[in-house]
Amino acid sequence: MTMPVIKIEMFPGRTLEQKRAIAKAVTDSFVESAKATPQSVHIIFSEIAQDDWAVAGELCSDRAAAAAQAEKK
Repeated sequence: MTMPVIKIEMFPGRTLEQKRAIAKAVTDSFVESAKATPQSVHIIFSEIAQDDWAVAGELCSDRAAAAAQAEKK
């Protein structure tokens, strides 16, 4: 059986404790669902700046700024 590599791409800002919890939860779920061993599960976290991520043709940093402006009104 080959090792699974699970990539999690997210915005920066999670603490090490949050990443530990995510890694444990994802590993446990994969082990249960795929009948793998915990030692075979590899997780890679990639933190991507909101300036480098777009949704529906709009940078996430612009969407966040617009949402912040809307909350101020």
